[in-house]
Amino acid sequence: MVLQGSASRFVLVSPATRGLSLALTRYYLQNTNLPVYATHRSSSSSHMRDRILDGLKTSQGTPIDPSRLHLLPLELTSEDSIKSAAEELARILPSNRSAYIHTAFFTGGMLHPERQPSDLESPSILDTFKLNVISHMLLIKHFSRFLPPSSSHASAAETDHLSKWVHVSARVGSISDNKLGGWYSYRASKAALNQTIKTFDLHLKTKRIPAICVGVHPGTVKTDLSRSFWSGVKPEKLFEPEYAAERLADVVGSLAESGRGKLWDWAGKEIAP
Repeated sequence: MVLQGSASRFVLVSPATRGLSLALTRYYLQNTNLPVYATHRSSSSSHMRDRILDGLKTSQGTPIDPSRLHLLPLELTSEDSIKSAAEELARILPSNRSAYIHTAFFTGGMLHPERQPSDLESPSILDTFKLNVISHMLLIKHFSRFLPPSSSHASAAETDHLSKWVHVSARVGSISDNKLGGWYSYRASKAALNQTIKTFDLHLKTKRIPAICVGVHPGTVKTDLSRSFWSGVKPEKLFEPEYAAERLADVVGSLAESGRGKLWDWAGKEIAP
């Protein structure tokens, strides 16, 4: 998939520095000509830039233009940091013309795998909800201003593309799909995130903003979050981050307005609430 677009459209990935999020950032640099804004919490932006761009070439084999990558410091557990990053993005976007999100991925998440009630601990539950739900809500609060304006106030050129606002969720957030139990805080937080996705999408629809909000389930990806569970996953169902990123980008890119407010898996299949 190669996306082409005007310089007024851009990709946002938050956070964007390891595992699936890093792979998504590299994918959009490699397969589009759009500017990519990526958030990180590292103290060294130059280190993160080198890590993202390392060995990266376009799908045609030519070097990536490094000026397309823009890094924003952001700590997901701090609203002040999220607000500051949004203000920095507003400052560096082109000032002589409007600039809007083409595709935005919000990837933050953590897992405490409680298997029984006695495993539940208040600090871990609070940390899980802060990262898996609250940070996503605050990203909506501070970054949704970069979506296109309401179609009732926009020109035809500004509404010719449906912006995609995407939260990385999980199949285990589906209540109807819960057949095994366990993972109390992770399941509950992902269910709450799925409700947030639906609610924000209804806001976009009501305000006639030419964008949709969806959730995606990447499958089991070989990242630090899932490392302790790799041995129990069939090899063909354990995905490299690069493969998962490509699949999610393809699924999201193919979504029409009818797919809004839903949770989609890596194969493009809807997951019931």
